[in-house]
Amino acid sequence: MNIKLRLILMNFMQFFIWGAWLLTIGAYWFQNKEWSGAQFGAIFSTMGISAIFMPAITGIISDRYINAEKLYGIMHIGGACILFCLPMVTNPVTFFWVMLINMFFYMPTLSLSITVAYSALKNEGKDVVKDYPPIRFWGTVGFIAALWTVSISKNETSANQFYIAGGVALALGLYAFTLPKARPMLNKATGVLASGSLGLNAFKLLRDPRFAIFFTFSLLLGAALQLTNAYGDTYLHGFAEMEAYKDTWAVRYPAIIMSISQFSETGFILAIPFFLRKFGIKYVMLFSMLAWVLRFGLFAFGNPADGLWMIILSCIVYGMAFDFFNISGSLFVETQTTPEIRGSAQGLFMMMVNGFGAVFGSLASGFLIDEFFTNPDNTKDWHGIWLTFAGYALVIAIIFPFVFKYKHNAALKHAIEHV
Repeated sequence: MNIKLRLILMNFMQFFIWGAWLLTIGAYWFQNKEWSGAQFGAIFSTMGISAIFMPAITGIISDRYINAEKLYGIMHIGGACILFCLPMVTNPVTFFWVMLINMFFYMPTLSLSITVAYSALKNEGKDVVKDYPPIRFWGTVGFIAALWTVSISKNETSANQFYIAGGVALALGLYAFTLPKARPMLNKATGVLASGSLGLNAFKLLRDPRFAIFFTFSLLLGAALQLTNAYGDTYLHGFAEMEAYKDTWAVRYPAIIMSISQFSETGFILAIPFFLRKFGIKYVMLFSMLAWVLRFGLFAFGNPADGLWMIILSCIVYGMAFDFFNISGSLFVETQTTPEIRGSAQGLFMMMVNGFGAVFGSLASGFLIDEFFTNPDNTKDWHGIWLTFAGYALVIAIIFPFVFKYKHNAALKHAIEHV
């Protein structure tokens, strides 16, 4: 099997694991366990909490001590064991701690998978700008496949979703040990300073104004991603309380509607090389921010009946919003850092997007919704909520091009020109 097919299989399983429960855990929680909404919010915060430090720590370890592909396998095997334990939990507090441990294992694998893929492609003389997006495309296919597997098998409210995810996690953990070696690039013979020996070199990037600005916007965009993950499905379920919409197809099958977002991702992933070549990495990131404005704005004015087209268009726009920043951002980090800190730099990027960004998005949105957009009967003013989120994204999009000063370096410019 050639390297591209091996990495495609890795990405497919990587996101199948997440897709098997991420959008359906709410149905399991509310319809099966009937635990509170506030406690459910805490479950979503586990992703942000773990992403604050775990990707950076594992990046340091992979840069200094252990092959990235081996560490990647260990983390997935550990995550599989925890997923198998989740159905045994009988109270929400324990569920939070068990899920937090699961996220400690899973979140670092997002950046480790990038490190493994980039290392393998470069060792084969491949062009990461050209060759990685089509490989990452299959990760989104894996997410969709998992979502539909759980839905069609009628396990959206069943604990079986965790067994499905755990089985694939175990398989990927074992498979990881067969992947090309991604050896640590730092060693004691290089005579690095103490901070380097601890793997903290990547954090020095924050001293560079260009990187400081980039990571700040990574955090802010990470908050936007958390908003759509936490509230998108709940928003559609909310229409079930309205007589005019309760029997519409979108309300009866909200997970299927939301999966359009993942289908959209597959198309925009493949379009990334063209957009990078045509517009450059800075404007591809800007397009992502503008897409978030449309994502939230269309939700604000859509409904499951005559406004269904706006909800569907919002899901399509999500593909650009998510992919254009996450993948182009990882390419920016890859091409602007040295191989010695590749793993920890990707971990730092992941920490900002899925760590601090997710926690900031969860806390800020929860406060705003409770204080300003919750009606006396405990229903939500979704129109106001989505318009507020759209305004937030618009402010980011307006500021970004003026403060992020960036020109292609020679390596990236040459790579994009030959895509």
